Order: sequence, then structure tokens, then C-alpha cells
Amino acid sequence: MVQVRTNQLQLNTTKTKEMVVDFRRTTPPLVSVSIEGETVETVCTYKYLGVHLDNKLDWSANSHALYKKGQSRLYFLRKLRCLQQTPADVLPPEKPVQLQVLRDPLQDRQATEVLCPQGNPAIQHHTERDCHRYATKGTPEMKATCKAEKSGEITTLELHGATELPANTNCLACSDDGRHLCGGHSQGLSVWCASSLIRVAEWLQDGLEITFVQMTKMAENTYLLGTVDDMGVARVFAHHSDDIHLLSVINIMEDVNKRSICLTLELHVGGHWGAASISCSGAVWLEVYQFPTAAWLEEFEMVASQKQDPNLAGASSVKWSPVTLMMKVTPPKLPAGGVTEGPLGVLHRTDYLTDFLALDAVTGSSPHRRCTQHFLLPCRQFPDESEAHFQPGMPVAVAVWWSGSHNLLQYSLQKAPKNKPGRMFYSFTDVEHMPDVLWPNAKEILCSAVSTCTRYVALGLDDALVCVWDRRSGTPLSVVAMPAENSALLRMQFVDCWPVSAADCHFFTAEMVHLSVLCENGAIYTVATGRGTQSSVQLVERPKDPKDLTTITMSVPHLRGVSLVVQRSGKMFLLDVINKATVCFLAPPTSYRVASPCNPVYALNTKQQALFIRGDWNTICSASSEESRQSQLFVFHFGHSEIIKQYFVSHEDFPQQQITQSHVNLEEMCNLYLQQRVLSADERKKAAAQTWEQLPNTAATLQQRQPGCRQLKKFNK
Repeated sequence: MVQVRTNQLQLNTTKTKEMVVDFRRTTPPLVSVSIEGETVETVCTYKYLGVHLDNKLDWSANSHALYKKGQSRLYFLRKLRCLQQTPADVLPPEKPVQLQVLRDPLQDRQATEVLCPQGNPAIQHHTERDCHRYATKGTPEMKATCKAEKSGEITTLELHGATELPANTNCLACSDDGRHLCGGHSQGLSVWCASSLIRVAEWLQDGLEITFVQMTKMAENTYLLGTVDDMGVARVFAHHSDDIHLLSVINIMEDVNKRSICLTLELHVGGHWGAASISCSGAVWLEVYQFPTAAWLEEFEMVASQKQDPNLAGASSVKWSPVTLMMKVTPPKLPAGGVTEGPLGVLHRTDYLTDFLALDAVTGSSPHRRCTQHFLLPCRQFPDESEAHFQPGMPVAVAVWWSGSHNLLQYSLQKAPKNKPGRMFYSFTDVEHMPDVLWPNAKEILCSAVSTCTRYVALGLDDALVCVWDRRSGTPLSVVAMPAENSALLRMQFVDCWPVSAADCHFFTAEMVHLSVLCENGAIYTVATGRGTQSSVQLVERPKDPKDLTTITMSVPHLRGVSLVVQRSGKMFLLDVINKATVCFLAPPTSYRVASPCNPVYALNTKQQALFIRGDWNTICSASSEESRQSQLFVFHFGHSEIIKQYFVSHEDFPQQQITQSHVNLEEMCNLYLQQRVLSADERKKAAAQTWEQLPNTAATLQQRQPGCRQLKKFNK
């Protein structure tokens, strides 16, 4: 203090911190340091020249800070990986070294702001220049579509309503009954009333950014929410009586060096089951949970009674029932003690199930494997299944496939070992879950989809093949060769021509199964297949301009053969998949644009037949203050358009010829299968003749693509 006064300096005591390093077992009480009557704050950690120092000198605080900073910087790269894109795909061709400049600034401005939060005049000028160029540029197909839209041939659905969203809203989800809408943002969770758009509940926490949310109905006025934040932590919430309760954290971080990351999270309808794929230290596995919904409902009522009675303790004293871990599924491994010299080595074994799993372990030995799962409802797959073995709407199995795998694995939930009460995890050292059913395929699985009744499972395979499995008969419904050349299948979805409820999924079966397939090159195909019949029609051609690439294709429930399509340019429209026609366009106000069209933030309300989508202020069209640039939630109601009303279907529109009886024994199932084979005999003969004609050309093409086939042929000889 003498030097400070001598040199006429002022010491800011508010920025002065005291950190005591003491390794003694018993620490005596310390007297706080006081400077000119002001007490200096004592801290455990302090950041000095970018390094976090703590009073234990174990560098755990610095490691945690660096890990958190790296995770936040890698968030955009994770988004690219989910979209199966690379940084080179989104960089401009003229400036590939500037990471701050994206290829399509009009669509990815939000990502640009994340990479350049402070702004750069040169980059901002380059962004505005590219936006103007992309806005005035168009392909002939786009110009023809715009001309048809202006002439009135294709109508534009009017906007029904709008409301402000919290900052950085990353995801939206709608409840099963269509009454509530949930959104995750940079401060937590918010729940709105879907009809009035009034916020009814919120759960806020500083520094917690929700990137994924799913909402399902547990009981009347009670909803279960599953979330994943930007750090990869999965949580389970409940919305009850205008309150949001945190029920459980799926992957709790105990050690920063052994932290598990939740890659995907799925809640089954009703909130009784859930599944999450977890990654930790290079290992990936799938965990299946059973939620104590009955116990949680009782605890919600207890919390409500505590709030009404001031003499009782607060809701914070309630200890929520723990989640039960029912199953842990790991990627296929080589059998212990088995010698397998490459893929041909597994053929020497006698256990076919082990053979297929070992083949998957050899061919799919990538260190970064990802898992895709689907919950399956009962469909009389086995002869001993009866109504007494399951409850309506409850899943009985989970279907799993791993990236690089050729096989779809089915695990029964009825045979899953139950965990001890009160424990979240148990030891898996002596428990190895083997699949109950294995669906083999000749090619690598790239994408998958499950029908509403979960009877049909569609798999997108390598070499542009689509295989549809019938779970009831245990045989492939058909295998369709797509006309897509040199383009892998990216996503697929069943297009339901008639809606099927959970109570009727055992009795209704479609004569023809319709699929919508999206390829990596942006082309969209529709596949119609059945017993002995198959066809594939191209709906949308491969766009010449990258900004016309399709990012989202989603089937709209209760609209016969209609899918929602969103492109990179922000254009949205409803597409008639069966008739190959555009129904109508959906456009936000001229001063707004669709936020991040490569990964739009939207939700479909199946009950109200409405689309909720986030829109951001379009700075190219007009300028405004920061207050008016708040993100908006736009609502489009499909039922308000006369053109869309003709696509609506009700429960009475079910064709009577599609209603079949439930076959409970094996003899009746075999008779039904043989009848279908007889009826489709002529079509199958024609398809077989065409296949034999195309076989020489296909073999020649495969030999050109795979030079190693000759060596394999010599090895077999």
C-alpha cells in the first residue's frame, strides 16, 4: 500500500482475489485480508493468463475449463456429423481457408455468428455479397416453380399466427395430444399452450443449452420430456400442473476424464420406455430404460398437496423414484476363443447366429460406430404371443443396427433382466445380451424406418437397395433396386396413406407400402411395394444448385400421401408423394426467413394439423434494431386451406378390404402367406425374368467396382 500511495495509484479491491494453498490436514481459521476497510474475496480457483489455478494445484479446474471450451467449439462440427457433412462441404470454394465464411450465408448465418461472435468487416462484406448473389441466382426448375407460384397455379398457405421465442431456441417438440409445445434454448426449457401460444411453464438454468427435446403424454395433464444439452448430458423432465420437474439425469458426470456423452435419446409413446446411445472413451453402447411412471404420478400428487398446504415441507424434499436400466446392448464382438481369418473365417462355424455377429464384428470394425434403434409393438410375430403377454401400445422388443453392419438385431424387452430396486446401474461383466431375432442383409445398412404399426421395417442398403421386412411372416416383403446412381441413401420414411392408431395396429395391414427415400445428392424417390409388386418413382430430381438440396422430408399424419419438404434455400412446400405433385407452398413473412434451413427448428402437431417452425429476421431484406430481431415462432394450419382439405382422411375412410383378422396360430399364418404367394405368382415370374436379364450387367458392374472379387474367386477355388 505504501508503493501504491507513493506512485499515486489506485488499487481495485473488487478485482483482487485471495487464494490460499494449504496442504495441512487440519486447517486453522484464516483471517481475511482487508485493504482500506474493504475485505478481499477468498476464492478456490483463479484464472491467470488463460490458466485456471486452484488451491489444490491438481489442474482439475483447468482441465474442466478446457474440456468445456472444446465441447462448445465442437458443437457445430457435431451438427455437421449428424447431417453427414464435412467442413469442406460448407466452406466456400473461393476461400477454403476462412472458417468464418460459409458456403451459403443466407441459410447458415446463425452458424457464422457462432464462429465470428465479434464480427469482421471483411467477412461481413463477403457474407452480404454472397447473400445477394444467392438471392438473385436460380436454376431453371426454381424459376419455373416461382413462375407457377406467381401465376396462381400453386397456392401459398397463409400464416396463422406468430409469437416470440427465447434466445437461441435450438429444438421444438409437440405433445401427443397436441395441447402443448416444448422448446429448448440457451437457458433451459419452456412450455407453451399450442392453441394460444401462451407460455405456461419454464425451467431455467444458467449455462445450460438444450439442443434436443422430445415430449410424450404420461397421463392427463402430465407429460414426460427427454432432453440432451450441448455437453451431451441427457435429462428426463416432467411437466405437471404448470410446473417442470427434473426427474433424473441419465449420464451423470463423476469424472471429467471419464465423461459419457449421450448421442441420441428416444422416449416411447406413453413414457414407459426410453433408449439412449452413450459414448465414453471411444466405446459406444445402447441403454434401454424403464421409467417408473406409476410412482412418478403419485409423487406429483404429493408435490401438489405440499404446495397447497403451507405447513408441509417444500417440493424440494421429494426424492423422485430412480430410472431402471433394463438392458445394455454393445456392438457385435468376435466370439471368445474363436479364430476368424477375415469374413470367410466365420463360415467354418456351425452356430449361424454367432456367424452373422462375428461377420458384423469383422466388417464393421470402425472405431466410431453409431447405433440406431426402433421400439417394436407386438404383431403376432411368434405363435405363442397372445393378448395376455402384453399391454396395448406397449413395446415388446427393440430393433438395433450399428453403422457398418449388415444385420438388423431384435432384442426382446420381455426377457430383459430387471435391475434391483433403487439402483440405476448394475454390473454387466457377467451379462451378455444376445439378439432374439436376426434379420440378415446382403449389403451394409445405411438408414432405416419403421411403419406406424411397426409390422414393416424398411432398410436402406448400400448400392441403392431398399429392403422391406415383414415381421409377422419373418420374410422380406420385397427388395427394390433404386435408380439412384452413385448416390447413397440418406434417410427414408413410411408415407402412411391411412392413419393407424396403436389400438388398431394389430388388425390393419396395407396392401401396398409406400416409402419416401432421400438420397445424398438431394433426389427424392417414392417406393411402392407389396407382395410380388414393386415400383420406384423419382419425385424430385437432383438439384443443380447446392442451395436447392432437400434437408427435411417428413410424412404429415392424417394427410393421405403428403410429405413436408424443406430445402437449404429455406423453401417449404407440401408434396403429394403418390401423385408426384406439389400441393402448396409455406412461406414466412418477407422480413423473416427460416432459421438454419440445413437443420430447421420445427415441430408437427398431429392433432391440430399445424406446423410450428422458427424464423429469424432477414437482414438482407431490411434493417432493424436489435429488439425487433427476436426469433419468431410461426404457425401454419393445414386445415384452413381448401386445397389441403381434400387430402384429409378420417377413421371411416379405411378400406374394408384392408381389414384382416388377427392370426394367432402358426397354421393360419402359413395359410395366409401361401395365399399371398399364389396371388403374386405372375408378378414374381416377371420380376424374376427381368432379374435374370439384368444379372450379367450387374455382375460386370460389380467386378469393375470391386477389383478384389477376382482374388476372392481364386481363393474359393
